Amino acid sequence: MKRESPAGMTAIGVFLFFGAAMASLAGTTLIWQGTTLDYVWTLNAVAYRQLSPLGKTVGIPLLLLSTALAAAGVGWLKRQVWGWRLAVVIIATQVLGDLVSIFMGHFVRGAIGVAIAGALLFYFLRPAVTGTFMARRAIAK
Repeated sequence: MKRESPAGMTAIGVFLFFGAAMASLAGTTLIWQGTTLDYVWTLNAVAYRQLSPLGKTVGIPLLLLSTALAAAGVGWLKRQVWGWRLAVVIIATQVLGDLVSIFMGHFVRGAIGVAIAGALLFYFLRPAVTGTFMARRAIAK
């Protein structure tokens, strides 16, 4: 079985850490509003208007998501099966959330999300990718 390229695997690890940083930033700015970090929300002012009244109610889960993404990134880059599984669960959850968005009337945003997250999930489940993690697991035993 052909193993996945190190560059592609590293790119996914970087993507997971980037997601962790963004979720951490969003969570932090929602919990502690009124700081200079709030300026990052100019990139998505609509989301800020919707989320800011919820503050800690949304901020804390975003910090938990950040922790899960960072853990998945570490496990992914170390080629640990648990890191792969965690990444699959996170992205599959994203696909489900985007499907819900479609059914709630956000067709374009939901469809784009399903396409992107679905493509990532497809990549994660490719035999070359799963083989990389399973080979590492077999060596560790």
